[in-house]
Amino acid sequence: MKIIGTVSELKQAVAAARKASKTVGLVPTMGALHKGHLSLVKRATEENGFVVVSVFVNPTQFNNPEDLRTYPRTLEADVKLVESNTTADVVFAPSVEEMYPSKDTRMFDLSGVGEVMEGKMRPGHFNGVCQVVSKLFAFVTPDKAYFGEKDFQQIAVIRKMVRDCDFQIEIVDCPIVREDDGLAVSSRNVLLTPEHRAVAPRIHRVLAESTGKVKEMRPMELTKWVVSEVDAEPLLKVEYYEIVDGLSMQRIDSWEETDYAVGCITVQAGNVRLIDNIIYKKG
Repeated sequence: MKIIGTVSELKQAVAAARKASKTVGLVPTMGALHKGHLSLVKRATEENGFVVVSVFVNPTQFNNPEDLRTYPRTLEADVKLVESNTTADVVFAPSVEEMYPSKDTRMFDLSGVGEVMEGKMRPGHFNGVCQVVSKLFAFVTPDKAYFGEKDFQQIAVIRKMVRDCDFQIEIVDCPIVREDDGLAVSSRNVLLTPEHRAVAPRIHRVLAESTGKVKEMRPMELTKWVVSEVDAEPLLKVEYYEIVDGLSMQRIDSWEETDYAVGCITVQAGNVRLIDNIIYKKG
């Protein structure tokens, strides 16, 4: 496995793979890798002849400078994890200067999918995501790119960006990987205090229980129920919970409105924001 830090060397490696008639898969990450990321990489290696894993903490998607400063950076451990557990071909770990030789002023049309939930709570976040992912797509020109469903809204944003920019890339969404107690695996989990870590699995337990109430509650009623059940734990505070159409990200008022209903939640656990989701209906 190669560790590459420059765009020119990355393009050379991809060109060599293309010359050998290999399909190319890309797994974009911000590092601090865990078994959730590994599940994406493993799927990519099963479906492609050449796989690039990017490790880059993208500054343009942070609207909070302190969050950017404290985001874990563990490149050496990340490389070892990928090399020991997968057959990926390249880890692309560029510097900020390599990714952004000049300021990226591009503004993406995220109307609808990028304006609600995380887009509302973190202004500019999804535009920054599109900036960095579009650059990676241009550098790697992958056949497929792999993203985890934990960041459900992000996938909808990226799909829109792919359509708008006419990228000929298949976006592959992969299931959430969970700890044994149900907590969605996340790089931020290590920042939880022992007390908050002990109660965090309540989020998924409530979401899972809520699926059994679809027949008796309308979306708005179920939304209120989920919020009250999570907030019943004093160490957790729901920032938002929305039941939305899984493609448009718009809130639904009745289950009949869509064939794809998803509940998306963000919970404050001390100083850590935890996100999760549950699929109620997928036609």
